[in-house]
Amino acid sequence: MSANEDQEMELEALRSIYEGDESFRELSPVSFQYRIGENGDPKAFLIEISWTETYPQTPPIISMNAFFNNTISSAVKQSILAKLQEAVELNLGTAMTYTLFEYAKDNKEQFMENHHPVNSATSISNIISVETPSIAPSSKKKDKKEQLSKAQKRKLADKTDHKGELPRGWNWVDVVKHLSKTGSKDDD
Repeated sequence: MSANEDQEMELEALRSIYEGDESFRELSPVSFQYRIGENGDPKAFLIEISWTETYPQTPPIISMNAFFNNTISSAVKQSILAKLQEAVELNLGTAMTYTLFEYAKDNKEQFMENHHPVNSATSISNIISVETPSIAPSSKKKDKKEQLSKAQKRKLADKTDHKGELPRGWNWVDVVKHLSKTGSKDDD
């Protein structure tokens, strides 16, 4: 199958999968945006994937240059793009746009764990784009990060509030118990 036939099939699949999904946007037949997170979510971000002429045999261009991402620091953007690049290398030669969007959705919390909103009047230097060289060395072994099971993620989510922070006082010492042990002996 030629690259164009692969692209046409993937385009049809993307259109049917994301039909009615407000987060998905087709900019052109070879360029797509997907918003990871809900509107108003401070940790939401936008990924843009553009296909090259020889995609999927060559990597797509992944970008986070959208104005929507202006509050995200360049370090966090670079980190997200690097993790997406790893997924690209694993899926090279296959239709991967859907896979990349889903990978980003599944790992949103991990991607944005170091996110602290920056002033929206950021400079042009925060505009970042990644193009993978056509020959990527894959001989290096990659360190695997610890993956949490669904039960572990659920337990962690139950301990935290909607912002991912532990509730106030989660590590306070039981003051009454402490004072009863260290109370003064002057009462005698």
